[in-house]
Amino acid sequence: MRRIFSALIILIAMSFSVQAMNLQEAKQAGLVGEQVNGYLGAVKPSNEVNTLVKTVNNKRKAKYQELATKHNITVKSVAARAAKKAMSMTVKGQFIESSPGQWKQK
Repeated sequence: MRRIFSALIILIAMSFSVQAMNLQEAKQAGLVGEQVNGYLGAVKPSNEVNTLVKTVNNKRKAKYQELATKHNITVKSVAARAAKKAMSMTVKGQFIESSPGQWKQK
């Protein structure tokens, strides 16, 4: 009974650490990468990774919309510029999308 309880505690602790994962940790772990469309993508999808991707992308979309409105350009053009910048800033060993759905390590 103690072993089961200990194993359960370990699993719960592991799930909290995954949920608490931030963007940089997820990138370093190879779980997410920068896409050609300016948004984050799941390299190794899971519930936790997908939640992180959705949260980050919602924030990016709001910022892209704000910048597009401010500069009277399309959201798509803001996202394209952001994609180039994000990919150039991606650290060696982390993932970028070479074409839609195709991941490669930088």
